[in-house]
Amino acid sequence: MENNVIKLMRDMGIVLETCEIEAEKFADGNKSAGTRLRKYMQIVKEQAQSVRKEVQEQKNSVTA
Repeated sequence: MENNVIKLMRDMGIVLETCEIEAEKFADGNKSAGTRLRKYMQIVKEQAQSVRKEVQEQKNSVTA
């Protein structure tokens, strides 16, 4: 069974790849790509928070 943290990180990686594409378009002068980039970065922020929460939950559920 795949750890949920790994799944969350893979999902975030996919969004980051999209961010890179949009950043390149923005650097070439496409202002609409900048708007999309900001949107995707917000998604990454939310996903990062989910990873932090999941790690903490897994850490707290381990019995010593």
